[in-house]
Amino acid sequence: MDAIDKKVLNGERISVAEALILANEGDLYRLGFLANAVKKRKHPEPIITYVIDRNINYTDICVSACKFCAFFKAPEDADGSVLSFAELGEKIEETKALRGTQILLQGGLHPDKPFSYYEEMVAFMKGYDIHIHGFSPPEICHFATLSGLSVAEVITRLKKAGLDSIPGGGAEILCDRVREETAPRKCSADEWIGVMAEAHKQGMRTSATMMFGHVETMEERIEHLGRVRDLQDRTGGFTAFIPWPFQSKNTVLDHLPETTGMGYLRMLALSRIFLDNVDNVQASWVTQGPKIAQLSLFFGANDFGSTMIEENVVAAAGVSFRLSEDEIRQLVKGAGFEPRQRVMDYRLVENAAA
Repeated sequence: MDAIDKKVLNGERISVAEALILANEGDLYRLGFLANAVKKRKHPEPIITYVIDRNINYTDICVSACKFCAFFKAPEDADGSVLSFAELGEKIEETKALRGTQILLQGGLHPDKPFSYYEEMVAFMKGYDIHIHGFSPPEICHFATLSGLSVAEVITRLKKAGLDSIPGGGAEILCDRVREETAPRKCSADEWIGVMAEAHKQGMRTSATMMFGHVETMEERIEHLGRVRDLQDRTGGFTAFIPWPFQSKNTVLDHLPETTGMGYLRMLALSRIFLDNVDNVQASWVTQGPKIAQLSLFFGANDFGSTMIEENVVAAAGVSFRLSEDEIRQLVKGAGFEPRQRVMDYRLVENAAA
């Protein structure tokens, strides 16, 4: 453990085996100390960023039927819906009125909409002059399957329509054993990485996520982190990493115990320590609440995430923390940091509130 501490504090990369030792033997305080040291090395100024955006789920109709999802509706479910373009426009206008800079656009894998529908959706939204951070890798793969196009062609056409960046959703755990058990109809771990690699190749920035605390082992969590780090070595295209714990209520997996606040902080810290080539790590107040989110700023997180003007997927699992921009700023200040509004690629917004 002392040798691992020394490597981390000297800015050296730790191996998968060393990450497992830290995960299994490191106490909470050691992990927090090391993660905070890495964070301070990367971000010496006492600034914590946040973004004002809205999470728009354009449809809850989905053929994937993931065991961990409480949001989706089966195609035959009469309660399933698709947002109209007019509704999308209203949501964007509301977001811009709150000084929002981007839309996080994600939805279910709808079986009946042609790929041209999504191109038209993006072009319509881009008319409102807002950053579109949309369509996670499972959606991109779904569009490729529906259209007969390659992933590269799908990304090229969406980019031409106005898509600016791709969120890291649908990663869950990047291990095919886990994916087969929880979401067998969703893209494989290699396909998820392939979408991100292609997006980076085409000059798009993306984020990466990890939803942990369900059927995976610690070894599989580290495998996930390793895949993200390996791709970042090759492309440098990830702007941030966002780990968040599985919320089991209203899902098929609701018999599983949920991750504690301490378990979340341990995984957050381990992510910050291991991902030496990803600059930004985001706190998950949406799942953990404001107090644990404040603590996370001392366990490796340098970003408070989004104001989440709208959020549906986690809310469907029975978690309903809500924070305004002012509340986020006060929480950041209360932890001893300076809050600053950012955009997707982590440039600061010049006219952010004082």
